[in-house]
Amino acid sequence: MTQSTSAVDRSGTFAIGGDLPVHRLGYGVMQLPGPGVWGPPRDHDEAIRVLRRVVELGVNLIDTADSYGPFVADHLIREALHPYPEGLVIATKVGFTRQGPSKWVPVGRPEYLRQQVELNLRHLGLERIDLLQLHRVDPKVPLEDQIGELAALQGEGKIRHIGLSEVPVEHIEAARKIAPIVSVQNRYNLADRAASEVLDHCERENIAFIPWFPLATGELAGEGSPVAKIAAEKGVSPSQLALAWLLHRSPVILPIPGTSSVAHLEDNVAAAGVSLTDDEMAALTDAAG
Repeated sequence: MTQSTSAVDRSGTFAIGGDLPVHRLGYGVMQLPGPGVWGPPRDHDEAIRVLRRVVELGVNLIDTADSYGPFVADHLIREALHPYPEGLVIATKVGFTRQGPSKWVPVGRPEYLRQQVELNLRHLGLERIDLLQLHRVDPKVPLEDQIGELAALQGEGKIRHIGLSEVPVEHIEAARKIAPIVSVQNRYNLADRAASEVLDHCERENIAFIPWFPLATGELAGEGSPVAKIAAEKGVSPSQLALAWLLHRSPVILPIPGTSSVAHLEDNVAAAGVSLTDDEMAALTDAAG
């Protein structure tokens, strides 16, 4: 297959953990399973096409989790892409249990985390997980037990790097006393910047910041808004503008927009080629200030 990497190349690169170089615009698979992130996809063949197109476009960071389906997303990734192309980084997450569509309960018991890491390895067809993220910190289990178990798995060669998800700065620093933390995945987008303090901390510490739900613009893209005005002037969609804003916001940001459509995927990747002036960045930033 011929790769077309010109657009994603323009997003720049970031070396996760110092030794995993990826294009900064990645892909998240959460939308591939069925409604409520439960069960098989609505269109299995299109899901496979999307994953193969991801790689064709030069995207080399795919974010998944054992809880997506559960395991549906992992099976799709393996079916579409195994044996994996050189340089592809598959990041996954453990720490959630599923009781049905849209139901998520964190479990951070060490034996459960270990079981899920082993299942991730099996379902993805990997000998080592490049980036294993704790999906949520379980408040019922000491943090040192949760991170300690992941560090033990890292020592056994089953995990290369450890990351966190939906955490405040104090959890990041507490976890870093137990094991090196190379990434943080928090909700962050043009319309919701509650995690700005965490992002700033990650930038200072050169920790990858992976914003989930990156495409949200909310009411900011309404008629006559700065988002709508700049998008129209540049001939791009508001969602492309939202991704471009993230890429310009910080060099440690690695957006992972998800979709179950090849057309939407191509539209998202094209956002890597959208340049913003300082004035445009300021106008977008002030829109939700």
